[in-house]
Amino acid sequence: MPPSEGTPQMTAEDEQQEMLIVTGMSGAGRSTVANALEDLDWYVVDNLPPQMLRPLVELASRAGSTLPKIAAVVDVRGRDFFADLQDIIQSLRDGTQLRVLFLEATDAALVRRFEAVRRPHPLQDGGTILDGITAERTRLSEIRESSDIIVDTTDLNIHQLASAITETFAAEDAAGVQATVLSFGFKYGIPTDADLVSDARFLPNPFWNPDLRAHTGLEPIVRDYVLSQPGAIEFIDAYENTLKPVLAGYQRENKRHVTIAIGCTGGKHRSVAIAEELAARLQKFPEVAVSVKHRDLGRE
Repeated sequence: MPPSEGTPQMTAEDEQQEMLIVTGMSGAGRSTVANALEDLDWYVVDNLPPQMLRPLVELASRAGSTLPKIAAVVDVRGRDFFADLQDIIQSLRDGTQLRVLFLEATDAALVRRFEAVRRPHPLQDGGTILDGITAERTRLSEIRESSDIIVDTTDLNIHQLASAITETFAAEDAAGVQATVLSFGFKYGIPTDADLVSDARFLPNPFWNPDLRAHTGLEPIVRDYVLSQPGAIEFIDAYENTLKPVLAGYQRENKRHVTIAIGCTGGKHRSVAIAEELAARLQKFPEVAVSVKHRDLGRE
């Protein structure tokens, strides 16, 4: 049956249209992310009530190639409107190339940010800033769990956050999945935005070797030591084989970003060496773009 008169027809260009919902904790950097996306030629709408998301999608479909990438910033400023966000997101996922970017930070970091600008939290009411943060975390817990991309901004300034967003979205078309291999130290906490976490503490710690303590896993003297230990190469081989179907599945499910975290005690020796080796192997996977980050390298 031909489409009725006045009904917009889907074209190849429309099918490539993307929509990104930016949400998360107040004070976690939504404005910075919005600005970074605009610099990447996304059309950004700020403080949009969730009920306006579907009309925005319909408007964008009529605009076709003139609005290929749309980002909507949605947050608790919408008050009562915000309660419907999860249901609206689920309904939009059917037939729309939709992703959700969730921004978060620790309570301490958020409190510092609100105190620095001398503004109350949107949900603070008559309580403390921390009361508002706690209420917001509760309200956002379900949305966070179903988000496609989670970014922890605790240790990022506005310039670092903008760079992270640019790195994440600038070269998306070059690969089906953007994989970040992240080393970290367990004593500083597990990265909250990690999708997969593994533990390199089963290997001897170079910290206890006086000749290696001052060096890092980026240097051959440490890298060779770590990779020569019993079980090291076997672990990397097995993990590489495990990740092959996982990354292929992410591509089929249109999950474009994955953070693969490798931890050791301090994030200086073992996890760094393992992360570098694993990233080099993942570079050979088809349709996967790989970057490596060392979160805790340089910490005492």
